[in-house]
Amino acid sequence: MPRFYFDVSTGDDITRDDEGLDLASLEDVEREAKRGATDMSRDCLPDGCSEISVQVRDEHGERVLTVTVSMTVRREAFVLAYA
Repeated sequence: MPRFYFDVSTGDDITRDDEGLDLASLEDVEREAKRGATDMSRDCLPDGCSEISVQVRDEHGERVLTVTVSMTVRREAFVLAYA
């Protein structure tokens, strides 16, 4: 079974996965990357991080997919009076 590595990027910070996971298919890899990005975004996005990416490498170091979750907050002009 192939091994995949899930590197996490939040802005300028990158955490490299040196352990990896053995997964049977690209669909399993995508599911795991989506779960990871979703879980981490719950903590990161409300605290000021605007984007989190999970970049997946195969056992040869080649990137196979990237999952990105982002949040954009746009304050409207009339709301500025309440600041």
